[in-house]
Amino acid sequence: MPAAIDHRLAGTDEAEMTVAASPIGPLGRHAAAVRAMGSRFVADVLAAGERQLWRAPRTAALIAGWPGDAAADALAMRFNAALHALARRGADPDLAALFHAAAGDVDRAVGAAMAAHDAFIADWMREAPQTNEVGRTGAIMAALMVLGARRAMPVALRELGASAGLNLLLARYAHDLGGVAAGDPRSPVRVAPRWTGVAPPAAPVTIASARGVDLRPLDVRDDAACERLMAHVWADEPARAQRLAAALRIARADSPQLERGDIADWLPAQLAQPQSAGEWRVVVHSMALQYCDARARALVHDAFAIAGARADADRPLARIGFEWTAARDAVHLSLTTWPDGVTEHLATCHAYGAWVDWHGTR
Repeated sequence: MPAAIDHRLAGTDEAEMTVAASPIGPLGRHAAAVRAMGSRFVADVLAAGERQLWRAPRTAALIAGWPGDAAADALAMRFNAALHALARRGADPDLAALFHAAAGDVDRAVGAAMAAHDAFIADWMREAPQTNEVGRTGAIMAALMVLGARRAMPVALRELGASAGLNLLLARYAHDLGGVAAGDPRSPVRVAPRWTGVAPPAAPVTIASARGVDLRPLDVRDDAACERLMAHVWADEPARAQRLAAALRIARADSPQLERGDIADWLPAQLAQPQSAGEWRVVVHSMALQYCDARARALVHDAFAIAGARADADRPLARIGFEWTAARDAVHLSLTTWPDGVTEHLATCHAYGAWVDWHGTR
């Protein structure tokens, strides 16, 4: 049992029961990080989940026996999304009311839902998160503008861990990046992160081609897949949900090119293909490499090194990363370009792209 228990729910008199303290688990640990990111409600859901975990033995066993890094594998976000999915389905009226209002008696509703839907929550959590957060395209577009300012060439865009491929459509969105406009100004999808530092260069970006890979790509024409994406949006951030819904409508009208596969196999094959002269080949990954093991990350590194050695001024290669640092204390937007092989830390960012602290370029 966790250190804190609602004895009224347990049916036990508080005066007659003593509960030994236990170490805080991944749900409770991540609650503090989520609160710092600005979501009090999701933080409360995670904290309640930890307190009520004794009511969901399958979920508790899954978390206790998790074989990997719970933080890197976003275990807490899987848990929150599972509850949000239940709420969106209306499968649990009390939970639905809680998530709709993003306020209320969190322990009561979350605890009851965990007891009633333990198997569903545990099954949901076995699948890796599929956030496909469109807000991250602001930072990615800014990095592409840096490339455009250096050499005005069209971009062959390739994405690792593309999920439903929504970020491959970034040119179809309207961006306001520190006062610099990019993308399609008529788009219903508007990406305008809070910006500090100088603005990125106002260079046009032309996407010549775009495709991505994912172990389990989501089909935007599948209602269940779209619901899974929506469940990963935090319930107290309705603007994010509205933006995602608009991006899904764009994708349904013009489906992104996605392949099912392993990043470690797909990337070397893509980089080995002939590259058109006068075109940037750009590989982007956002919150993807944290789900790869050490072997896969090494293969990705080697693939870039081999392809970078072949790059020249007419056929340059670039890598854009939007990833947690190794210490998981910040999200960095990084840019590596070849043939020079120089890596730059362009910005520090909110994990979902809500703000960008731009550091500039060399």
